[in-house]
Amino acid sequence: MGRIALRPAAAALACSLLAAPALAQTTLRIGIGADPNVLDPAQSGSFVERVVFSALCDKLVDVAPDLSFRPELATRWEWAEDGRALTLTLREGARFQDGAPVDAAAVKANLDRYRTARESRRRTELRPVSEVQVLDARTVRLVLSEPFAPLLSVLADRAGMMLSPAVLPMAERVGENPVCSGPFRLTRRVAQDRIEMERHAGHWNAANIHFDRLLFLPIPDNNVRMLNLRGGQLDLIERVAPTDIPAVERDRRLRLVSGPSIAYQTMSINVGHGPLAQRPLGSDPRVRQALELSIDRAIINQVALEGRFTPNNQPEAPGTPYHFADLAPPARNPARARALLREAGHDRVAFTLKVPNQPVEAQVAQIIQSMAAEGGFDIRLEVLESSAMVAATQRGDYEAAIAIWSGRPDPDGNIAFWLASDGFLNWGRYADPRLDELFRQARAITATAERQRLYREAAQLWLADRPHLMLYHHRWFWAMRGDLQGFEPAPDGIIRLAGLRIGR
Repeated sequence: MGRIALRPAAAALACSLLAAPALAQTTLRIGIGADPNVLDPAQSGSFVERVVFSALCDKLVDVAPDLSFRPELATRWEWAEDGRALTLTLREGARFQDGAPVDAAAVKANLDRYRTARESRRRTELRPVSEVQVLDARTVRLVLSEPFAPLLSVLADRAGMMLSPAVLPMAERVGENPVCSGPFRLTRRVAQDRIEMERHAGHWNAANIHFDRLLFLPIPDNNVRMLNLRGGQLDLIERVAPTDIPAVERDRRLRLVSGPSIAYQTMSINVGHGPLAQRPLGSDPRVRQALELSIDRAIINQVALEGRFTPNNQPEAPGTPYHFADLAPPARNPARARALLREAGHDRVAFTLKVPNQPVEAQVAQIIQSMAAEGGFDIRLEVLESSAMVAATQRGDYEAAIAIWSGRPDPDGNIAFWLASDGFLNWGRYADPRLDELFRQARAITATAERQRLYREAAQLWLADRPHLMLYHHRWFWAMRGDLQGFEPAPDGIIRLAGLRIGR
């Protein structure tokens, strides 16, 4: 086999691990697709951070493979009859990594920070929570200003991750020392190189954690991640590129695990955030319509994704309750696209498309660039690391950007955060009062048929205005050494560490 392409510091660490058999047997090494921007659930905004948080920070509620909710730090929950309160019973004996108890006072402190702190990106998600009450040491009640059906889904993500109250006064600097309640605690981080953790012996589920140490290596290049796995420097990699799947299947030393995904890829367009929104793409829906008519999602799937994913123009996967098959994307029509640009007063339109520094997304962007050229667009591609991408979009320094959303069990968590006027990832500051009202109504009810009606009307609005162009739904692929046992695929793409062990 050829030489393994690790970065120098990562290569040195990998060699030291391989040179020490006892250490190698007790260390799980995971290759991830990007370097996390910030290890603070309040400030987090990227998928790869959720992968790391799965080791570091327990949540109040977890999501099962069938997308139902299952206990984590909360073992029981009960809704008030009017839907305006949720009472949680906490797990007995759970402790933070500094030894402090995970009690109702700690949960209140965390939720109050997420609801109110200046640095928190969870404020919108928890806006309906008007008060957090401590009923006793193990019981906490979330009082709502209005019924809020997505709340359990919210608590199954970063807004439900609990940190030790001792670190909360650090505010914006919490990410430097995120003391949580997960199965592993952070011991060292080298930006762009590695994240080192060790087993939290006091974890409530420690008996099901079979590694003493955990190492995350951020390796954006899919091919390099695969080479490191095949060379023995990694035990597990996430987001295997479709082009690498045949190589995994042929290698008897490796095992491929796949599963359905609620994640999707989208193109966010800046329609209202700063000067770049005033350019043709952001300011005129006819130009955005022309862009969509220039591309063919099925071609993207076949050429860049080996036909493994699902072309889609909506945030819900085809066949699920909140996907609307009759609102399918238009057929590719470059001639009509050019005509629309002329109607809008343009011969050709140029814009910059920001792309994550990952080969699959880069190839997707190149295909879009090529197809759109026939429709009258001159697209410049700008490849950025994950943290730089997040920073640029947050400050409105973009015209269009390709992004992944890992998906949520509740439909509100798959669309409103992008398009509600107060959505925490509404980078382009899209605003439609009618859309905001539809989202509000849908959050207040649980009946599927009525929610379908509301989300359908919402989809008709934003699909016509196109502040986002959804491109495709993922299918998750993980590759691992053949003797790594206990891996359970999850539709949210998150790696659960409980039960993982080396041995046949």
